[in-house]
Order: sequence, then structure tokens, then C-alpha cells
Amino acid sequence: MTYSTEAQSQTANFNLEELNQRFDTAHPREILAWCVKHIPNGLVQTSAFNVDDIVITDILYRDLKRSVPVVFLDTLHHFPQTLELVAKAKDLYNLNLKVYKILDIDSREAFAAKYGEALWDTDITQFHHLTKIEPLQRSLAELNTIAWITGRRRDQANTRADMPVFELDGKQRLKVNPLASWTRKESWAYVFEHDVIYNPLHDQGYPSIGDEPITTPVAEGEDERAGRWRGTGKTECGIHI
Repeated sequence: MTYSTEAQSQTANFNLEELNQRFDTAHPREILAWCVKHIPNGLVQTSAFNVDDIVITDILYRDLKRSVPVVFLDTLHHFPQTLELVAKAKDLYNLNLKVYKILDIDSREAFAAKYGEALWDTDITQFHHLTKIEPLQRSLAELNTIAWITGRRRDQANTRADMPVFELDGKQRLKVNPLASWTRKESWAYVFEHDVIYNPLHDQGYPSIGDEPITTPVAEGEDERAGRWRGTGKTECGIHI
């Protein structure tokens, strides 16, 4: 049985319409508890270690006590604070961390030497394909993923306003958005209630943190993702499209 056939056979057993009706406004813990019960193998969390991602990790590891693989895409262009948080979370939770990056390149300098300086300025689509989309798809395939968990919320962007809790990706894997109905305020309330670690950049005007060269602070009153790809008109990097 091929991977894609296995994923389809697994997800075909799930009634997405019924699941979305049942869990549309459920607490993320309920959604994640359902996932770990019904998908004991092939469940993966993808994480950029933004605050919403850490909330999910805390629920999985501290509350539900499940060592779900956590996929982190090392784009080679992260803020130092992000990489420090990844290391801290790995130690704190004893994370089953799976780091993926572009093949055969291990530094910004090597990336620039091969693809030119500031590829994000000359071809943002190619930059994201190399650093995020291809490594993500490779990770999901190599981990025999049946379902993957994201930290997306409906209130983050207009493109996410109608996002369901459960959906299928292009490979017919289940895609789970346990924080879909939550607001930014609810995520932070969870952080403070449970003393969850988070990226210090969140306290410095960065509500959403991506790659260092293309992430800027957000002014009061701006959308929380306004600092991502500022001036380009982009709202998504491509991994969720």
C-alpha cells in the first residue's frame, strides 16, 4: 500500500462534516484529545513556534502527555530568538522534534551563494518553495503522516475566516486546526494561565513571527499578521494554500 493510498484509506473513515459540527467551537484540548485517540499513529504537529503553536504543544505534551512529533522548518533565516525558543521547548517538553530544511544547504551564506542575495526580494514564491513548501511536504511524507496539526486561527486573516477545524490537504491527509475558533486574546490567556514559554519578540511588537529578513514589527491597530511580507500583498507563505 502506498503512502497516499494509506492516508486516503484512513481519512475516508472520518466524517468531516460531522466532526466540524461537533467541534466547531470546542476547546482545543477536546479537539486534540480526539486526535490522539483516533489517530494514534501518523499524527504530526507542524510548528513555527509562534504563541499559538506553543499552546498546542503544551496541551499535547503537558496536559495530554502525548509525544506527538513536532515538525519545525528551519528556513535558515529565523530570528535568533526563535531558534533559542525551539531549543528551550525541546528541553522543557522533551519534544519529539523533527527539524527539516532545504537539502544540502546548512547556512544563510550557503543559501545566498547558491540562490543569490535576498531571494525573498527577487522571487518570494521561490524562496518559500525552497525553505518551507518542499521541506514541509518531505517531512509529512517521511513521517507517514495521516493528520497534521496547525496553529491557525480564523481571526488571523481574512483568508482564514471560514477555516474549518478539520479539513483535507491536497494529499488527502487530515489537517487539524484546533485553535480555529479561538482569538489571539484566548491564546494569550492560556499562556498566562499555564505559564507557557513564548518568543520574547512577541513582547517587542511582533505578534506573528516569520523569517527575520521579511518580518517587521506591527503598529498598534494593525492586523497581527501585517508585519509578514509587508508591502507585498501576500497573506500566506504557501504551505496552507
